Amino acid sequence: MHEGLSPEAEKLYLAMLRGDAVEPGPAHEELERLGLIRNNDVRPPRSALAAIASGHEVAAVRARETAELLAAAYAEHGAKEVDFVEVLKEADEVISAFEEMQSQAESEIRALDPGSYLSPQPEASPAQPPALARGVAYRVVYESALLQTERGFASVQESIAVGEQARTFPGVPLKLVIADSDRALIAVPTVTGGNVVALLIHPSVLLSALIELFEAFWRMAVSITPGGQEDTQQEPTTATRRLMALLSAGLTDESIARELGVSERTVHRRVSRLQQLLGAQTRFQLGVQASRRGWL
Repeated sequence: MHEGLSPEAEKLYLAMLRGDAVEPGPAHEELERLGLIRNNDVRPPRSALAAIASGHEVAAVRARETAELLAAAYAEHGAKEVDFVEVLKEADEVISAFEEMQSQAESEIRALDPGSYLSPQPEASPAQPPALARGVAYRVVYESALLQTERGFASVQESIAVGEQARTFPGVPLKLVIADSDRALIAVPTVTGGNVVALLIHPSVLLSALIELFEAFWRMAVSITPGGQEDTQQEPTTATRRLMALLSAGLTDESIARELGVSERTVHRRVSRLQQLLGAQTRFQLGVQASRRGWL
């Protein structure tokens, strides 16, 4: 493969063009090898440098071809040796994988639940109570729309009653279950409907990304407390919206009480109730959660 002209050889070539006396050496040999001098006579540079450029172009083409061949070989090798995704095409396979993940989990199940693709409401898994009984923790983020129906709310409350930690967030993007940090299951409906395709993900960069995705939603989501269905469904009332607007404006409890015509104690009690309802530890968090739910 041709090489470029070194700075030393370039200086020597210019010196020979000026007629300066030169001594043999590596730079002189380089000029001879590239055809820029012959028998100490300076040769026109165009043809020699064109040959150098042509050599680089050929080398670049060969490098690209080699890269493609190596990439294909690597992909073929990887497909045989690193099989970290399984495709499940039948609903029975998906359900079976989901139950098996829970039965084999040792420490924790994490899930994002936009609702079942096989039925419109979340359904308690029979594998959950035994897993909880042996110490497996459950953290689930539910689509907020699920809690607006009696059946959906009851199902979530049933899971909370047996030990699940549940939160809610609007717009949960996919159905995801993660067992420990070993496996994840992503379920999506088929285009034609009536069936489910799922991906079973084994340890990989993809699995790590899915774990980070869940944790991000968990941090943003609102805690679901046991009971309180009537409060959840009735809120936000006009009074609650007005209270949240005054809180967001930065008014003190004294000012809010005066504005609403109630006592400061009543304001404090109502704020505490809303914090508990939305799973907020501070008034700032209360404002954030209320905003996410469209209460402001």
